[in-house]
Amino acid sequence: MTQTIAPRVRTLVLLILAVAGALLAGAAPVSAHAALTGSDPAQGAVVDTAPSQVSLTFSEPIAVGDDSVRVLDPKGERVDKGDPANPSGTTYSVRLVSGLPDGTYTVAYQVVSADSHPVAGAFTFSIGAPSKTTVSVSAQGSDDGLVGWLYGFGRYVSYAGFVVLAGGAAFVLACWAPGARVRAVQRLVVSGWLALTAATLGLLMLRGSYTTSGKVGDVFDLELLGDVLQTKTGAALVSRLLLLAAAALFIAVLFGAYARTADAVEPERDAEDDGGGDDGGDRGGPDKRDLTFGLALGGTVVAAGLAASWAMSEHASQGLQAGVAMPVDVVHLLAVAAWLGGMTALLVALYRAPVETPVGRDAVRRFSRLAFGSVVTLAVTGVYQSWRQLGSWSAFTDTRYGQLLLVKIALVAVMVAVAFLSRRWTRRLADARVSEAAEDAERTEAPERVEEAVRAEEAERAEEAVRAEATERAEEAVRGEEAVRAEATERAEEKQPAGTAPAEASGTSEVSEASMAIEAPKASGAEKAEAGQDSVRAAQLARQRAAAEAARRKRLRDADPNRLGLRRSVLAEAGVAVVLLAVTTVLTQTEPGRTERDARAAAATSSSASATGQGSGAVSLTMPFDTGGKNGKGVVSIDLDPAQAGDNALHVYVEGPDGTPVDVPDVKIALTLAAQNIGPLPVAPDHVTTGHWSASRVQIPMAGDWKVEVTVRTSDIDQVTVSKNAQIG
Repeated sequence: MTQTIAPRVRTLVLLILAVAGALLAGAAPVSAHAALTGSDPAQGAVVDTAPSQVSLTFSEPIAVGDDSVRVLDPKGERVDKGDPANPSGTTYSVRLVSGLPDGTYTVAYQVVSADSHPVAGAFTFSIGAPSKTTVSVSAQGSDDGLVGWLYGFGRYVSYAGFVVLAGGAAFVLACWAPGARVRAVQRLVVSGWLALTAATLGLLMLRGSYTTSGKVGDVFDLELLGDVLQTKTGAALVSRLLLLAAAALFIAVLFGAYARTADAVEPERDAEDDGGGDDGGDRGGPDKRDLTFGLALGGTVVAAGLAASWAMSEHASQGLQAGVAMPVDVVHLLAVAAWLGGMTALLVALYRAPVETPVGRDAVRRFSRLAFGSVVTLAVTGVYQSWRQLGSWSAFTDTRYGQLLLVKIALVAVMVAVAFLSRRWTRRLADARVSEAAEDAERTEAPERVEEAVRAEEAERAEEAVRAEATERAEEAVRGEEAVRAEATERAEEKQPAGTAPAEASGTSEVSEASMAIEAPKASGAEKAEAGQDSVRAAQLARQRAAAEAARRKRLRDADPNRLGLRRSVLAEAGVAVVLLAVTTVLTQTEPGRTERDARAAAATSSSASATGQGSGAVSLTMPFDTGGKNGKGVVSIDLDPAQAGDNALHVYVEGPDGTPVDVPDVKIALTLAAQNIGPLPVAPDHVTTGHWSASRVQIPMAGDWKVEVTVRTSDIDQVTVSKNAQIG
């Protein structure tokens, strides 16, 4: 049975790990959780005089450094001076050198949001009139590339380690006390501790490069490490390491003193005895109860502290109702650990627990109740977190965060369905108790019968060996006596004449004495050898009987269809849990839907304001497009200034669905005045920077209701033309 199942299990595990790896490797770059909601000058604005500073407004507080905000002239030279300042709220500014000439300037920023994620971007504004620029701002941020991938993988490992550590310990304390003696369960919990510790150290080392340059060489920069330790995220990681030291002591006591007090096999209760007196199989004396209570209390405090190290430095720490969100997030993480980690421990127990310490029906029922409570807690806290991060029903489909959340909800639903099957297998285990009791009785009687037969056989063999040994010794004694008598007779004949009586008597006496001297040591040595051989044979037989009995009991256990069904259902749950954890990791690295929608609204407002109030165009048109190909959706905006007959300046902006500037292979403009049969007049704008094209001295011959057509090409074969009318003059 084991040889048949093992290859299937290995194949399923490899498939699950491959899916989780694909989710992590194929995940989009970590999205900024603080969004740029405004700037002065605005994106794409054309101002008459050079500003004295550039101001950036974000959706939440950020952390800035010396080079967090840079302003570059058309030649790529820096024109900012001094460190960024925070004059008010979430607005940050940097001063500019005086006497800046006309042209297009690029503002590049790279900061860290309050929820620990790096934020990078760039935009342009012009003084006097737009110009060509040599600045090419890469779309890749510090969180992309190898360092970003390693940081994301470290986050996944840290979540998995916490789940296994906290959930495995909870399973032992709350559901299966004998599990503290099982080596496989011990290795599982210790592995969770090692994974969380190693991942935390790795995140601490990667953090500096992750939030700045993104270079692998900067991972070991001690100066960056010192800067990280002064941040909120660095403090959270250090606190996590300190709590892991306390967790190591907890593990030592759990698998040391507590394991020594745990029974090898917990007593089974009646199937109908399902009341509240369940204590996880811990029915020891006062000392054992005190130890269990102390471990439960201390373990809960340590686990809550570890969960708080995430809650106090990520999504929950910023935004709406942060004071409520952080405790809710801690409870949410603890419920996840109790469910997924406990399920992992149950799976290990079902497959790897020795026959001397099997996981019983009561332990499975206890975990079933624990898992049900965890799922209810997850549902309540998850609804609150979803409302807080999304804000509206439409955000489920309009934002990437909402789409990932739908995937997570679907995976949880699958897990709950599989868990329902596990509960059915658990009930069947309880229904089969009578047959199992008979089997237990047979298991108890069979070894006794075997042992009696073996003892009888050993006694018969020992008796035969003793008789044979006695016969052999007697024969040897006779032969020795004859030899001695012959030798004594020969010596007597040499000393005296033949036929004298004294010589014969003397020879007989010497023979008897020699025989006794020879027989004594032989008897002693034979008895010792016989005793040694008997003890060796008895030990060998005992080991053979124990091995045979263990193998028989394991075959009986593996052949149980109810236990086999429970194994498979729990294995399926664990497989879905691995993928669910990967989706959760990606979700924590994604910009919340509420923030994304607020940023879009602010960007639209900023674009409208710049179009009317800062001279970037008296007429501004915004048109969504969809070429039908890959990455074929977006928004194109047209600014026309001064929108009068004669010379005009035209600006074209192309943005992706998420509102970020994107480049496309080609953009063409055509102007038509149908009422006067004029046009189409083609305009070929020049590329300025990412997502920005412009054309100067665009001639519009007369006023009227002009049709503005924009042709956007996103690939060699995918293009579309969109249009709007605009009143000129």
